[in-house]
Amino acid sequence: MTTDVTIIGAGLGGLTLARVLHVHGVSATVYEAEASPTARAQGGMLDIHDYNGQLALQAAGLTDEFRSLILEGREAIRILDRDGTVLFDKADDGTGGRPEVLRGELRRILLDSLPVGTVRWGHKVSGVRGVGEGRHEVTFADGATVVTSLLVGADGAWSRIRPLLSDATPEYTGRSFIETYLFDSDIRHPATVKAVGGGSLFALAPGKGIQAHRESGGTLHTYGALTEPQDWFDAIDFTDAPAATARIAQEFSGWAPELTELITDSDTAPILRSLHALPVGQRWDRVPGVTLLGEAAHLSAPNGEGANLAMYDGAELGKAIAAYPDDVEVALAEYEQAMFPRGTEAATDGTQLHEFHFGDNAPHSLIAAFIEDEQTP
Repeated sequence: MTTDVTIIGAGLGGLTLARVLHVHGVSATVYEAEASPTARAQGGMLDIHDYNGQLALQAAGLTDEFRSLILEGREAIRILDRDGTVLFDKADDGTGGRPEVLRGELRRILLDSLPVGTVRWGHKVSGVRGVGEGRHEVTFADGATVVTSLLVGADGAWSRIRPLLSDATPEYTGRSFIETYLFDSDIRHPATVKAVGGGSLFALAPGKGIQAHRESGGTLHTYGALTEPQDWFDAIDFTDAPAATARIAQEFSGWAPELTELITDSDTAPILRSLHALPVGQRWDRVPGVTLLGEAAHLSAPNGEGANLAMYDGAELGKAIAAYPDDVEVALAEYEQAMFPRGTEAATDGTQLHEFHFGDNAPHSLIAAFIEDEQTP
């Protein structure tokens, strides 16, 4: 194949695409805005599903490496009422299909699997334009440019490549997460550790919740969820960590202290994570020489599918390109026609999942969903 493949974004989806192309003997270059692989923390735990994320890693030839990253016992789930009462408790018996790994470690094995020089760090896209015959010119913040005959936007929610295909833009969902961490929690916060258990904790009420996960060692990673307009959060000065923490904690007044400690005793400053989504079901007409994957294509509120879908998109696109080395347009069309409906399905399921978490019947609606899932063959 003589077509040069240019991937914008070195997240899990872009790296999976580059790896699957490499497995099939197709070279690619990945351009990433971050200065290095360690420029920022890569987030927390990911449950990698046997029906998409694991299939992508299999296509990438990295199943053994993935298995070595699994943190045993982390598929356990607990649902608590705001007073700390355990309402649902499911142990990790090793039969689940969604083993947990750290996002940063997963990204590392993908990076390590690529030829040296595949990823070009410190390349922030400042502009992109078509130059005819399916070719596109990408301009970077330092003034450098690259012209490519196959451009893939794997650059997330605020993709700079998306406008080539669609005028859709992410919109605020009406909910935000506040991210916190407790370190050495086994020693310093034993009551909270007991409440969280060995895997995931969901302490929920209509419109709000505290969701935590036990990571490696004694680290507890928490997302406090609040359903409020953006201007409500704008009124909080997150540069003043103690004041911001206190303001968020007010929204959980009266909740069990072993739960609120996940916010009030955070070892890191609270980080606001506003949730945005693209219109459910968005698609575009085929534009020669360019496509999208992952959140650039089908951003939705967090539902456990984002990273899995991004990797699966990357693997499916890589396989399609390898299958049609002499007709990239056929490959892109085939990929997109399968990608659109799976993105729509995931976004629809995600909307329902958020209703289970934060709707009028929370947390009982989530418990009912888990019980139904267990009873489904």
